Amino acid sequence: MKQQNTDTQEIKDQTQQTAAEQDTTKTDNAADNMSEQQDTASDTMAEQKPAEEQIDWKDQYIRLQAEFDNFRKRTLREKMELVQSGGSDVLKAILPVLDDMQRATAASEKSDDIAALREGERLVVQKFIDTLRQQRVVEIEAMGAQFDENLHEAVARFAAGDEMRGKVIDVIERGYMLGEKVLRFAKVVVGE
Repeated sequence: MKQQNTDTQEIKDQTQQTAAEQDTTKTDNAADNMSEQQDTASDTMAEQKPAEEQIDWKDQYIRLQAEFDNFRKRTLREKMELVQSGGSDVLKAILPVLDDMQRATAASEKSDDIAALREGERLVVQKFIDTLRQQRVVEIEAMGAQFDENLHEAVARFAAGDEMRGKVIDVIERGYMLGEKVLRFAKVVVGE
């Protein structure tokens, strides 16, 4: 009987030891599972962070693109307004010359004094030239100048002797510049 008790005790001890080992294994497995879950959660969070950063970059890109598009539209609108207002300034400057031309025409119908009419025309032309100068429009000096394809347009060539070779001998149509830019080329006859 004593033997049986000892055997029973040994079986109990083995059972308890096996149960303890299983509990340890379960605990280890649970810890491993928990560690894996934490790793998975960390990986998921790590994956979410770049995804969130990517969404943030996309959002910033879209906002920047919209901002640039608004800037472009605003700039075009301002440019159009500037061109329109610039044109109106020139027209306002020319209107007094038109008034003078109309007065000169009315005066020419009533007067027989040719000298006075010519003087009136000359004054109106001079006022128009002064108005253009105020707008930075100047005539291209061509007569007798060396032919320059950047300023002149040759419409004909005539034999003019060695001293006038390559020079402008006649101006068919005057040319004008606005600042440094050619508005209209001077149409000229060039000597050969």
